[in-house]
Amino acid sequence: MADRGNPFGELDNPFQDPAVVEHRPSNQYATLDVYNPFDSRGVPPPAYHEPPSMQAPATLPAAPVQPAVAPPVKKLSPTEPKNYGSYGTQESTAAATADLLRRQEELNRKAEELDRRERELQSAALGAGGTRQNNWPPLPSFCPVQPCFYQDISVDIPQDFQKTVKIMYYLWLASAGTLVMNFLGCLSWFCVDGNQGSTFGMSILWMILFTPCSFVCWYRPLYKAFRSDSSFNFFVFFFIFFVQDVLFVLEAVGIPGWGFSGWIAALTAVKKNVGVGVLMIIVAFCLTGIAALGIIMLKRVHSIYRRTDASFQKAQQEFAAGVFSNPTVRTAAGNMAAGAAQNAFTPQ
Repeated sequence: MADRGNPFGELDNPFQDPAVVEHRPSNQYATLDVYNPFDSRGVPPPAYHEPPSMQAPATLPAAPVQPAVAPPVKKLSPTEPKNYGSYGTQESTAAATADLLRRQEELNRKAEELDRRERELQSAALGAGGTRQNNWPPLPSFCPVQPCFYQDISVDIPQDFQKTVKIMYYLWLASAGTLVMNFLGCLSWFCVDGNQGSTFGMSILWMILFTPCSFVCWYRPLYKAFRSDSSFNFFVFFFIFFVQDVLFVLEAVGIPGWGFSGWIAALTAVKKNVGVGVLMIIVAFCLTGIAALGIIMLKRVHSIYRRTDASFQKAQQEFAAGVFSNPTVRTAAGNMAAGAAQNAFTPQ
């Protein structure tokens, strides 16, 4: 019979309980009771073994840890453009292209200017005594008449005014060719109508007179005005070319008996002969175009003149300097002064 003073009944030792016995230390667990740190054999404590159900999966051996190194910084070369992103790429590219085109145009203009200067120096060096040989009109060497003027627009005229001078030169050529056509039209009209003898005669006079005089009186002053920035030559050109424009308009009108195959004369000739009338109408078209182009070029040259430093006072000074520097004028003036002085001291 169990002892009444023992509260655990038949269990004399409470540590014999199966739940406690299960968790007692054994050889499977490493505890402080079995580990002796002062053991001279240096045997490490037994490894800890978990139950099969709690084992962790095998892991790969860890790779040696390398110290962190920053990636090298790429250095841009002096000529390599920087990339600031894609924002505004098209606008910047267009601006850069426009800038390159502008610079290329400036370089081309400077190269042409240097080339012109070089040709000018070469032509000046080849001329006898520093003077250039005349080359206009371009006549063959066997012709008894030699060239009277020197003309080279690419050498004498500055780059900014070469186009204007070339247009005026072509205008003069067109006017000269139209006068020849006018002569042919008046000749054909005289052939079908014998009463137009005065018109035919005047056409010959205009062709012979206007062709050289227009070149000397208004084209050459324009050429020299742009070549040397001469105010005097500008004024000569404006005065004479204004009169020439008035004559261009009268030629285009074609008053009968004046020697011009203008519109009135052409429409009158159509009644006599259709072929002659068509030829004169073509001449009238040419005369009208020359008159219109002459007015436009007169305004254009005047606008260029206003942008230069030319003036009426400067023209007067150039005229006075040109007159007094002329040897013929100085000789004549000296002779007149000597004669006046001699007459003054001669007793009466």
